[in-house]
Formats: sequence, C-alpha cells, structure tokens
Amino acid sequence: MSRAILLSAAALLALSGCVSVGEKVKLPKQLYGLSAAQTAPAGPAVSVSADKAVLVAEPETERALAVPRIAVQMGAGQFAYMKDGMWSDRPARLFRNMLAETLRKGGKRLVLVDDGEAVGAGQRLSGRLAFIGYDAQRHAAVVRYDALRREADGRLSQRRFEAVEGNVAPRAEAVAPALNLAAQKVAGEVDDWLN
Repeated sequence: MSRAILLSAAALLALSGCVSVGEKVKLPKQLYGLSAAQTAPAGPAVSVSADKAVLVAEPETERALAVPRIAVQMGAGQFAYMKDGMWSDRPARLFRNMLAETLRKGGKRLVLVDDGEAVGAGQRLSGRLAFIGYDAQRHAAVVRYDALRREADGRLSQRRFEAVEGNVAPRAEAVAPALNLAAQKVAGEVDDWLN
C-alpha cells in the first residue's frame, strides 16, 4: 500500500513540472479569420437532386501553412510567421468555409461542406491551398489556390487561382484584411468557374 502511495506521489511531482496553475498565459490581441464578400440570404430551403449539389472539401496544404499563424514567405522555400498574426482556425479550413459561403450567395445552389462525412454530391470541389500569407519580397498579401473540380459523370478539371494585394505593410493588422480581400477575389473567380 505504501509503495502505491509513493508511486502516486512521484507521479504527481513529475506532472507538477508540466502543469502550471496560476501563471499568466499570453493570449494574442486579436484572432483573424476570412469572411465572404456576400453571404447567402435567409429564406426558403434549397432543394435539389444530389447530382446538382456541390461538395466543398478542405484544401490540402503544406505543413508551413497548416498552423494558426499568418505565414510570411521570405524567399523561395523560406517561411517565417508574422508577429501577432494568429488565425482563428487552420487557414485551409477558414478558406473552405469562406469559399462555401461564397458559392451559396445566390441562394439557389445547395453547397455542402465536407467534414469527412460520406456525403453524395454531383460536383466536388477540392484542391490545394498553395499559399495564403504575406510575400515579404513583393510586400503583398497572396492567396493561391489550385482547384480540382469533379463532375457527377467523373470528369475532372483543374485551374489555378491567385489574387495579390500589393503595397501592404508587414504588420498583422494590415496583412489580415488584405488576405481576406485576396481570398474573396479567389472565391469569386472559383464561383464564376463553377457556373
């Protein structure tokens, strides 16, 4: 019995180095997200056959962009992160949600978001978020998306979309709105492409 108590006490002492109670955690001043330029109106339900629905998948991205920090491209293959530039979620998920909302804006298209659920839809939009962040050499906010569209009949088409907002100061409070604007432009072009 005493051996069990000693082991428990030793485990608690070991954990005390990992767990901290009462220390101040430094939270970011602000979290940034992406929002659609236009949103779907409230109103009647949209009802279409499954082959007319669009399923939007979260785009793939490289690890440097899969973190909740605004990425800064310093040069070819060189990344850093913007001080105080924190996303509210993974950039790829924020982009997917904003893209889906842009596609819904007319109120006539049934748009589903793929969260790993097996959902049947006629059209599937997936792809790769090649870059979303600040290009330090160009002083620009850049969003680059390689879209892959699969039709109900299995046909595939691919297209690269890119939007650049130039003359942006290298501060999170300037970069985040510029990235939102660039993402809105890309989403608008994808919407036109799907139509």
